[in-house]
Amino acid sequence: MTTATETKTDAFLSEVDQFSAHNYHPLPVVLERGEGSWVWDVDGNRYLDMLSAYSALNQGHRHPDIIAAAVEQLGLLTLTSRAFHNDLMGPFLKALCEATGFEKALPMNTGAEAVETAIKMVRKWGYKVKGVAEGKAEIIVCENNFHGRTTTIVGFSSEAQYKDGFGPFTPGFVEIPYGDADALAAAINENTVGFLVEPLQGEGGVVVPPEGYLAKARELCSAQHVAFIADEIQTGLGRTGRLFCCDWEGVRPDILIVGKALGGGVYPVSAAISDSEFMDVYTPGDHGSTFGGNPLGAAVGLASLRVVIEEKLSQRSDELGSWFMSELRALESPHVEEVRGQGLMVGVVIKESSGTARPFCEALHARGILAKETHHQVIRFAPPLTISREDLEFALKQAREVLT
Repeated sequence: MTTATETKTDAFLSEVDQFSAHNYHPLPVVLERGEGSWVWDVDGNRYLDMLSAYSALNQGHRHPDIIAAAVEQLGLLTLTSRAFHNDLMGPFLKALCEATGFEKALPMNTGAEAVETAIKMVRKWGYKVKGVAEGKAEIIVCENNFHGRTTTIVGFSSEAQYKDGFGPFTPGFVEIPYGDADALAAAINENTVGFLVEPLQGEGGVVVPPEGYLAKARELCSAQHVAFIADEIQTGLGRTGRLFCCDWEGVRPDILIVGKALGGGVYPVSAAISDSEFMDVYTPGDHGSTFGGNPLGAAVGLASLRVVIEEKLSQRSDELGSWFMSELRALESPHVEEVRGQGLMVGVVIKESSGTARPFCEALHARGILAKETHHQVIRFAPPLTISREDLEFALKQAREVLT
């Protein structure tokens, strides 16, 4: 029971502290309602959401078209498993392939599941198509990567905490510096089956690679018959100002991994997308998911994709993001080392002499802005792509007060 001096927020925080594993360190806000770019907490305070669930809410909170699609499907059929067909998976995958320019897609639920799907696919392709000796396949990954939380994935992370206490880890991964095409060229050998890369590192601190890096990496992979695997779970579906971040350099990966915003902030939907050369290595029994491709997820995914395309959210992200970053840079804050990003994926790097980014995020919270630190020194601003210029101006005003 909440006492006279205890807020609803205090009661909820106490309950979570008692019954939840302490595997997150969220800001002390308890949200109960959202609409568009705004959310409200249990005490009635309103906040501008400048994180959008790590880019899972590109279309904003409770987009009416996505909610309508979900509600309609909830009244019909929600789950069949892949033991049977349903009438929405096909239309969803067709739309996904048409939007991305690939031949086939394999639906999953979470981003990490889609990454695992791509890893298994490229390994089997390496053995069955490329001719790598059994058990020798190598996948090149980048330092500072974030591809999910499974034991296989954290095993090739360069972040010590992600690995601490969770070994032994899956072999077969080679780590190189991010953004270094020469390091990629040196790492490729006869056992290399894939290069797994984020075209812009999100969790790593909104790190933008050097111009031309993706195109050079694509060229190297093509020349050496290595699969280029683009993890666009956070950067895809309009976030960086193009439908996919790879589009900035005209790069077409061999395998494209999507998630987060594909579920429109309503339901977890992800996919690994590729052409038949890679996808056809899978045969019945090789891989699966009880919920992957379920009719509810397919309905939500189809609506989420349509919103991104029909509302031109990539273009909005490009225009608003360019303006927002230029305004942040113009602040000339004594605390800010640099402002970097693409589209509406923006990182404000706090100088180490000014402490970490956490207190700045807490100060923004007090001013009605929800943002979150990443990699200790970076404030990440990644609002819904539906955000208005007026709301971004409000965010800028609060950022100016906090940073200067």
